[in-house]
Amino acid sequence: MEKIADDEAAVLDAVEAILALGSPVSWGADISSAPSALLLALLAACGQDPVYVPGKTVNRMSGAYRGEAKTDARDAYVIAETVRHRGDFAPIEVPAQIAADLALLTAHRSDLVADRVRMINRLREVLTGIFPALERAFDYSSSKGALTLLTGYQTPERIRRIGQARLNRWLVKRGMRIDRAGAIAEKAVDAAKAQLTELPGQDVAARIVAEITAALLSLDERIARLDKDIRATFAAHPQAAIIESTTLTGAESAGSPTASPALEGELWRTNSGPTFSGTARFGDLAGFALKKCLSVPVRTGVL
Repeated sequence: MEKIADDEAAVLDAVEAILALGSPVSWGADISSAPSALLLALLAACGQDPVYVPGKTVNRMSGAYRGEAKTDARDAYVIAETVRHRGDFAPIEVPAQIAADLALLTAHRSDLVADRVRMINRLREVLTGIFPALERAFDYSSSKGALTLLTGYQTPERIRRIGQARLNRWLVKRGMRIDRAGAIAEKAVDAAKAQLTELPGQDVAARIVAEITAALLSLDERIARLDKDIRATFAAHPQAAIIESTTLTGAESAGSPTASPALEGELWRTNSGPTFSGTARFGDLAGFALKKCLSVPVRTGVL
């Protein structure tokens, strides 16, 4: 068995040599995302139809063959033998562009969500150091209004000085609903009245809090735009209507309406490219993607 470099000329030479041995030729891959993008594109250009062999299947089948070491060569042999004996694997038929775009978009969204979690934790840490009552008053991971408040007012003295009525008007001018602004202003003023002591580092910490909250609001807008991109890209998928109907129901029942675009992209990304070979396979992947996506939901709240 010869190892082939991930190079166009080398792969084409190997494909031509294999095809020259006779037909029919079966092709299988346990990865159909970015690492095997060149191979799959060249196979498609040569008129070949590779199938997707799940990694779980490869692991189970490897026990039937000699040897214990896990190497690329052994995995390749197991995949080849498995494809030769079984004809029920899903073909890799979906256009590569859709798969590549969704993989990039969903991976980027995951990074942004991780950044958001880190920033929320840092915000709470800094705010606790100067104004613990205000830190306890709101859930900053889900309240856009509370974040808006912190862009302008971060200390007890400033909030007491502006007062509830003027703070209410200040929030409304920034797009917040009147009833929501009133509730946030009342909580903020109550928290300010509960703390009369100025803690060390208050002025510097207040500037840091304002910077973090402004960055969080900007990040929420980026995630919202990214969700639109994922939705638009996913709509080009031939099975989009089926997946969307399933994931929308799951997301709504889980109480996270904002998860749907990322969930659809994650479902496709989890499946790693091939079409669904059956309802059982589709259901398993839908459930896994739903759990993974909803484990870090982004709730930007309402104004």
